[in-house]
Amino acid sequence: MNLNVNEIFYSLQGEGGRSGQPSIFIRLAKCNLTCSFCDTDFERGVKMTTDEVLREIEPYRCKWIIWTGGEPTLQLNDAIVSLFKGKGYLQAIETNGTRRVPRGIDYITCSPKQHFEKVRELIPEVDELRFPIQKGDPVPDATILPKAKHYFLSPIFDNQQIIPENINYCVSLVKENPMWALSLQIHKLIGIR
Repeated sequence: MNLNVNEIFYSLQGEGGRSGQPSIFIRLAKCNLTCSFCDTDFERGVKMTTDEVLREIEPYRCKWIIWTGGEPTLQLNDAIVSLFKGKGYLQAIETNGTRRVPRGIDYITCSPKQHFEKVRELIPEVDELRFPIQKGDPVPDATILPKAKHYFLSPIFDNQQIIPENINYCVSLVKENPMWALSLQIHKLIGIR
């Protein structure tokens, strides 16, 4: 089994419900969306076998993998998830919600960017919904989204640059809509990957 891998690195989860936890990030290349605020170069990748990926992550003491991208569901499937689970790894995924998530994923973060009403059909339940928000964006309609344990609004940064008006706007939205919580990209604030 092969994967088109953009990068692999070990760091702390910088946002959402697992914020601050050590994680092995496996960023898969390619995405089926082109979001104007995306801060990831996911076009380039290197073909790696799953054995090569396992060898690369073996030195890390952590057993949490975050499959991210681009859009990881373009490549990730039940067999790959099962293989890594068999090696003792817990697996999280960060998806845009346009495709089904493979079975066996331990933590699902869904960050829908379009066609919100179709996301629930594909992924009925998630651990967290995380929405990138800039000033003027509406609060997402949770009644048409997957059921979630955590609901996050995440102010859009300009790459590594904080945009105070987006943060202030998200803070006011959360205060007006208390089912949502604020999720800052802490990794950008403290300067880690």
